[in-house]
Amino acid sequence: MKRKVAFLDLSISSEAEREEVLCAVERVLMHGRLINGPEVQLLEEQVAALCRRHYAIGVGSGTDALFLALKCLGLGPGDEVITTSLSWIATANAIALTGAVPVFADIGEELNIDSDSVERLVTPRTKAIVPVHFTGRLCDMPSLMEIASEHGLALVEDAAQSFSASAYGHVSGSFGVLAALSMNPMKVFAACGEAGMVVTDSAEMRDRLLALRYNGMVNRRECIAPSINGRLDTIQAAILLQRLEGLDRIIKRRREIAAYYNQALSYSVQVPKDAPGERQVYYTYTIRADRRDALKAFLEERGIETQIQHPCLMPMQPAYHGRTRGEWPNAERLVGRVLCLPANEKLLMEEIRYVASTVREFYQA
Repeated sequence: MKRKVAFLDLSISSEAEREEVLCAVERVLMHGRLINGPEVQLLEEQVAALCRRHYAIGVGSGTDALFLALKCLGLGPGDEVITTSLSWIATANAIALTGAVPVFADIGEELNIDSDSVERLVTPRTKAIVPVHFTGRLCDMPSLMEIASEHGLALVEDAAQSFSASAYGHVSGSFGVLAALSMNPMKVFAACGEAGMVVTDSAEMRDRLLALRYNGMVNRRECIAPSINGRLDTIQAAILLQRLEGLDRIIKRRREIAAYYNQALSYSVQVPKDAPGERQVYYTYTIRADRRDALKAFLEERGIETQIQHPCLMPMQPAYHGRTRGEWPNAERLVGRVLCLPANEKLLMEEIRYVASTVREFYQA
């Protein structure tokens, strides 16, 4: 029988964990406040503290978080927002849905947005920069903050993949005027469905976001701006509160797996090692590999599931091809080399060794 190593396992196989989740749901069902229940406010307070922010606003998803954060800034037609060329399409879509135009910058060797490319793309129409902390590793935030300050631009972090990551003495979500977080089931800090947060230090933006997440309504009577229904369900908040207790353990395990891969694979592929003072959370463990497609096929023939994130750059998607501007030659080169190996916290040590030895086998052959 062929051995199988799953890229990600979203099941709750632990009886103890399943009981904790069910108890959290039961408490919500008992008090009946399924929307904006007390668990939502408690989760907002705890996430704000972890992100070293004054306020957190729970929303329905990471996409809601980024869209509402950008809408809160008043972006619209005629405005441009610079973002990375390598991210899940939700990043570009959130910008476009405000009426603004996404402008795509190139990436560096660590797969994050290149600040020099950002600087070259700024025009009088530019209103904001949206860096994405790709794979759970923080961007070069000091450089991006300097560019934003010099040109009077808003800096909005897409921190969907990087909850609790840190660098430069700061934690993910603490740099920009606003930051958008995702807690969907694939994330390191995961709900059992869609969930998101916006964090900020501005009381004015907090109040505006509270309205925007509920169709732009204030006190259920006055609509201050057309918006969506993007509230966080109380059940998901309750589950996240329960799972927050084990977040450090999950990140520690993912970092242990990454450390093992780094040592075992550094002579075969390029591995994502931490820089001094950096703490990646490894939303994905992403290598850069020669003969990537052949390696992927070799691993899958041996039962090892891998992923490519993301094979099509955002500016090359049909929705944006030829309808925006930017530069992405390095991204085009790197996207043909990236491969995500299984690195979730549920993996057994024998599975991790098997993945590493199979990668080495491919290159030794």
